[in-house]
Amino acid sequence: MPGTFAGWKGDFKGFFLGLRANNNKAYFEAHRKQYEAEVKAPMLALLADLEAEFGPPHRVSRPNRDIRFSADKSPYKLNIYADLDRGGYVALDAEGLVAAGGRYMVDDVQLKRLREAVAADRSGNELAVIVAALRKKGYDVEGQELKRVPSPYPQDHPRADLLRHKRLIYWRRWPAEPWIATSKAKERVAQVWRDGADLNAWMTKHLDK
Repeated sequence: MPGTFAGWKGDFKGFFLGLRANNNKAYFEAHRKQYEAEVKAPMLALLADLEAEFGPPHRVSRPNRDIRFSADKSPYKLNIYADLDRGGYVALDAEGLVAAGGRYMVDDVQLKRLREAVAADRSGNELAVIVAALRKKGYDVEGQELKRVPSPYPQDHPRADLLRHKRLIYWRRWPAEPWIATSKAKERVAQVWRDGADLNAWMTKHLDK
């Protein structure tokens, strides 16, 4: 995987806006080299530069959408994204850059463990402190939220808001500005993932038994 990330210096915004207006094979194939050089290559370089600290990516998105079960039959994604086994996520689109972490995919067994850990005073209070700290730093922290606290937990549980979550993620979005064409983009992503280290450690401890 190539390294030495120096930012997205090409016209990635123009590429994605063009793809949004012409989401078809003819447009993508005509601009494939631009996608490879100005969108994908910098993403791979970013991940390579951050691998020593955060580990290798679990996946890097392909440009093609899976349209088999979707009402939207447009064949190409309007962003590029990657995620890590350790809970990091980064995405680029025409509007800018997103960095995130936490747990987006939670299976039934893990969800049961999550709720038990949230309900328990010691682990639940630890999580509440972590979430509060992330929000204080300006992160959005959310999950797939239920309208009611799930059984068997009381509706007036002191951490009712966290019990209603079916997953827990935090993120930050930045609009596309000149810094995105420099190595500063890497530092912003790295800082987001560093800030989420306590949340990821909590999730690993309590969900991955």
